[in-house]
Amino acid sequence: MVTELLMQWGPGHGPGGHGGGPFWIFGLIWMVLIASLIVTAIYAILRRTRRNSPTASARTILAERYARGELSGEEYRERLSELG
Repeated sequence: MVTELLMQWGPGHGPGGHGGGPFWIFGLIWMVLIASLIVTAIYAILRRTRRNSPTASARTILAERYARGELSGEEYRERLSELG
């Protein structure tokens, strides 16, 4: 019986047979790190696609033309309302 109890605490149960100690935290840190990298990558991709939308680009061009004086105020508002 004693031998069987001692065998349970043999190799494979952490350093010195103490069950591994607090080393599980390193696995948790890696999981959090990988998850944060994935979330950051998804956020960057979504942000880039939203920024490059054709409507935003058209509005920017329209605002630049209005600022240069190529469009009147009425014409600017009319074209802006057409963009939605």
